[in-house]
Amino acid sequence: MQHLDRTFRILIVGFVAQFCGHKGTVPSLVMNAEVGFPQNTSFTTKDGLQLEAEFHLPANIKAIAVLSHPHPLHGGEMRNNVIQSLFESLPESSIGTLRYNFRGAGLSEGTHGQGKSERLDAEGAFTYATSLDDSIPMISVGYSFGADVSLSTDHSNLAGWVGVAAPLALLKPQQMPAGHDERPTLLLVPEHDQYRSPDEAETISHPWISTAVSIIDGGDHFLMGRSMPVSEATAAFVKDIIGS
Repeated sequence: MQHLDRTFRILIVGFVAQFCGHKGTVPSLVMNAEVGFPQNTSFTTKDGLQLEAEFHLPANIKAIAVLSHPHPLHGGEMRNNVIQSLFESLPESSIGTLRYNFRGAGLSEGTHGQGKSERLDAEGAFTYATSLDDSIPMISVGYSFGADVSLSTDHSNLAGWVGVAAPLALLKPQQMPAGHDERPTLLLVPEHDQYRSPDEAETISHPWISTAVSIIDGGDHFLMGRSMPVSEATAAFVKDIIGS
């Protein structure tokens, strides 16, 4: 896990300050019958932990996005500003959302597992999302640490992956399932990302089979004020997959 430690020790103070202060940075969605209402829930991982979760399913749902949050030891959790924006805005594009807290974060049981155990958490979230509606495509969408967990975890019902500001350090990039699969992968890289620059992301992902890299103009790793472009790019990617 040396790559993970090296990457996530950078700018720890900034990470904590940004992520712990996220509440209130994203306006609440005005709910209506077509968009639906968020529902609190939980699910159990293969190793027996109960994880806190919330889903939001629009009435005309065409796909569901499973959202994985930033590093829990650095203030990340499922109500982070970027995850919040995705959770609220994607249902307006007929894309349901499921977000969850990794083990040890929020009300989720367990303790941080250095990324290895968190892959079980993502697998559990994929299984739970499938139980909500197994007739629609499922997309894995992760941010920062959550992006690396997402890109490192597969499920038979997944139609694609989105990695937002992915450090590409949880596993060696050649070991990440998303990079070596014909299902599409989108890497959204902030222009001024402190962990992994756009040029580095391009170089690392160049051998990947079905991967596109898109730059979020003006953003750094924390994406303050740039969460909406992330949501818009994610919605467009999902629409391309489902063909509408």
